[in-house]
Amino acid sequence: MSDQVSDEARVIPLRPAPARPDAGRPGEPPPREPLWRDLVGEVLRRERRAQERTIKDVAEAARISLPYLSEVERGRKEASSEVLAAAAHALGLGLGELLSLAHGELTRRTTPHRRPAAVPRRPYDGLALAA
Repeated sequence: MSDQVSDEARVIPLRPAPARPDAGRPGEPPPREPLWRDLVGEVLRRERRAQERTIKDVAEAARISLPYLSEVERGRKEASSEVLAAAAHALGLGLGELLSLAHGELTRRTTPHRRPAAVPRRPYDGLALAA
C-alpha cells in the first residue's frame, strides 16, 4: 500500500497555547492579557479624575482634540509618544511616570499569585559574574 498524504493543512500556531487552559471557569475562554493602550488610557483617566479635572480641560492643556483624548482614555486609539507625553504633562506627570504607572498596572494584572511566606525558598545555585 502507498502512503497517503492528508489534504488537511498543517496549522502552526503563532502564539503558544496557554499553559493552563483550564484557568477560568469551565466553558469560559482563558482571560486575555490587557492591551497596553487600555492600560495607558485607564491610567490617564484615573489621574485626570483624581485631579477632578474635565477631559476638556486636559485636552486643551495638552493641545489634543477632546474626541482624540477620549478615544485614548478608552483604549480605542494607540497614541504616539508625543501625544502621551503631552497628556501626561497636562496632568503634571512625566512620560516616564505615566508609563511606569501603566507598567505597574500590567504587572498587577498579569503576575500570578505569590507563594505564601511560610513556603521556604530554594537557595540560588547559579553563577554570578561581576565586572
